[in-house]
Amino acid sequence: MNGLQKLRVRFAPSPTGYLHVGGARTALFNWLFARHEGGTLLLRIEDTDVERNRPELVEGILEGLRWLGIEWDEGPYFQSQRLEMYRAAGEKILAIGAGYACYCKPMAYGGADAAPEEQEGEGDDETPKSEKIAGCNCRDLSEAERAAKEAQGIPRAIRFKVPRTGTTKFEDAVFGPREVQNAEIEDFVLLRSSGLPTYQLSVVVDDIDMRITHIIRGADHLSNTPKQVLIYKALGAEPPIFAHVPLILGADRTRLSKRHGATSVGSYAEEGFLPEAFRNFLALLGWSAGGDTEYMRTPELIERFSLSGVSRTNAIFDRAKLEWFNTQYLQKPPVEEILPYVEAELRRAGLWKEAWAGAEKEWFGRTVDLIRPRTRLLHDFSGWARAFFTDAFDYEPEARAKFWKDEKIPGLIAKLTDALAALSEWNHDACDAALRAVAAAEGVKAGLLINAARVAVVGRAVAPPLFDTMVSLGKERVIARLRRALPLISAK
Repeated sequence: MNGLQKLRVRFAPSPTGYLHVGGARTALFNWLFARHEGGTLLLRIEDTDVERNRPELVEGILEGLRWLGIEWDEGPYFQSQRLEMYRAAGEKILAIGAGYACYCKPMAYGGADAAPEEQEGEGDDETPKSEKIAGCNCRDLSEAERAAKEAQGIPRAIRFKVPRTGTTKFEDAVFGPREVQNAEIEDFVLLRSSGLPTYQLSVVVDDIDMRITHIIRGADHLSNTPKQVLIYKALGAEPPIFAHVPLILGADRTRLSKRHGATSVGSYAEEGFLPEAFRNFLALLGWSAGGDTEYMRTPELIERFSLSGVSRTNAIFDRAKLEWFNTQYLQKPPVEEILPYVEAELRRAGLWKEAWAGAEKEWFGRTVDLIRPRTRLLHDFSGWARAFFTDAFDYEPEARAKFWKDEKIPGLIAKLTDALAALSEWNHDACDAALRAVAAAEGVKAGLLINAARVAVVGRAVAPPLFDTMVSLGKERVIARLRRALPLISAK
């Protein structure tokens, strides 16, 4: 790459499925690299597979990228709007003798009209190599034979005429120098008889036209790269720098798929993961900044990202680790950063009150700060912490059975209610002292009453400290909840 040329990378998904984890990691690496180098990230939608494309999935891919916080600088460009450019390139390769017309029936010899390869991270087509290398007689047709087929109106595809000797070499920023014997590369299709391009042709034409300097993609594309290098040379262009990143595997060391759980980025957003936590987790799937540092805010990821830190070893998707990252991002940043996410979650659950964005904003922030040390996912705020935001909550059967079983509990809760109602000040120490005074007067351990009161106030055995919870809920609500619970305790 010319030292004066500005770095340009691209993310190029196909709308044949949702944005999956592998594609999201590819997009993230491209984005981090572009931001680190002060370069440009393009978004290109590779939608030439008319049979498998689902246009409605384009917006889903864009939404997934937006949720992740991956902002592209140019695009989205659509390959379906650039077909004439690919056809012109295919005809040029034919005219200069680097390709030849193939009159084989569709699907013969590896499929002249076979479906194009999958989106980034999905790999090359699955035609057996032995079948591909077998040869196509169209390569050796005489001019008269070609003219006869043209006269008969037989549809033709265009294949690349791979040299039968020598090697094709390229440098990979991750895997190092690569060399493939040309004899191992089939005469691959450039243009189908329908006029539609294959992946191999369209991707190279676009990368040349869009001045892409670095191609960062999954290691399963290594097998595509020699073919694309040949096309670059045929079109008189210098290949970009390639960087093939390791694949993402499930815990069983097989390719990540639905059997391992959710693979769609949208699914993780719906589950209640924070985008920055997901970014941090994804970044470390096949990349390391060096050392043992794992928790890195996005500015630090951008500052430290480099292709030299990308591993050749396949990465393992560890759900437990992802959840650990999410807890870090729920608990460590300033609480103000997560309030918008909690608000969105409460809105989703029908629990939001507009006062929490206005007159009671300070209360909302303190309450979220009280709850978050015990959260793993955003759904926790509308789940186990529901009682902080609404009086409509249930009592856990297990908690009732365990902490309301003592026959003294009804009397203790009644006396605690009266003691709390008599308080002139409502704060942590006053609530603590009132409860302990009741326990002492009744000759029971304070813990017995604390646990019983916690279930009465929030319906759960596990929650933030009781007296902090009481302060957050306020005197009126705590007293009301204790009184509401009394008949249930007595009727157990």
